[in-house]
Amino acid sequence: MIPYLSGEDVVALLPPADAVEAVEAALLGGLDPAAGVPRSTVPLAHGSMLLMPAESASHAGVKLVTVAPGNAERGLPRINALYALFDAQTLRPAAIVDGTALTTLRTPAVSFAAVRRFLPAAPHVVVFGAGPQGAGHISTLAALVTPASVTVVTRGGTAVPGTRAVRAATPEAVAALRAADVVVCATTAREPLFDSALLGDRAIVVAVGSHEPDAREVDAAFCTRATVIVEDRATALREAGDIILAGLGPAGLLTIGEVVGGAPVPAGPILFKGTGMSWQDLVVAEAILARSRT
Repeated sequence: MIPYLSGEDVVALLPPADAVEAVEAALLGGLDPAAGVPRSTVPLAHGSMLLMPAESASHAGVKLVTVAPGNAERGLPRINALYALFDAQTLRPAAIVDGTALTTLRTPAVSFAAVRRFLPAAPHVVVFGAGPQGAGHISTLAALVTPASVTVVTRGGTAVPGTRAVRAATPEAVAALRAADVVVCATTAREPLFDSALLGDRAIVVAVGSHEPDAREVDAAFCTRATVIVEDRATALREAGDIILAGLGPAGLLTIGEVVGGAPVPAGPILFKGTGMSWQDLVVAEAILARSRT
C-alpha cells in the first residue's frame, strides 16, 4: 500500500527550521535550480491544474495543484494539491503527500534559506497577508530568530495568532513599515502593496505572492535599489512580475544557490523574489519521507 502523508504528518515530521536546512543542504550539495522543468498549466472547465515535476538521484516527484476560483463561494479552499513521489530507479510509487501542507512548509523554507544569513537577531517584522503563506512565513522565521514584533497588514485587519493586526494604508501600517527589518509579501495583489520609500536601508523584503509576469507586490524603486535574490534567473525573468516590471536583467540578479554558497552581498536592502519551483517540493517531500521511515 502506498503511504499517504497527511497535512498533520507533514507538520509533525518536519519542523520549519529543518525544512530550511533541507533546502540549504540540497543547494550546497550541488542542486541546480536552472536544470529543472518549468511548471505547466492545464485549463479545466472550472479552473486550472498546475503540474510541477522534478527529479533527484533518489526520487522523481510531481505536484498536482488545482486552482478553482469558484470555491470561495462554496466556502472551500481556492487551491488544493497532492504530491506524488516515485523511486528514481524503479519508478514505483513511494508516497503521496498532502500538497497544500507541503507548499505551506516549503515556500517559507526557501524564502528564509535565501535571506537567513542577513537576518538580525530580533527583527521587527511586517507581513502582508494573513493566509497560510503569511502564517507559514511567521512560524518559519520564528524558528530561526526571535522577532521583536510581528505586524500583519491586511485590507480587513485580519489577525494571525500572536501578532498585531492592522489595516492596509493606515498610519499604523505606515509606522510599522518605517520600523521594519523584514517585510513578507504573501498576497494575491497585482500592484505594489506599499511605498518602498518607507523602508530603511537595511530592510529585507520577501515577496512570494505571485508568479505572473504582469503581477507584482513590490515597487520598481525597491527592486532597483536592493540586492535582488531569485531562485533562478531564467525563471524570474519569465514569471516574476516584480523583476520584469522593474526592468531588471540577469546581470542584476543573484540566485539562491549563489547566496547560500556564500557569494558576497553588498550592504543595503535585500529583496528575495520567489515564484515557486518544482525542485523545492521534491527536496522537502524527500525530507518528510525520510523522517516517516525512521
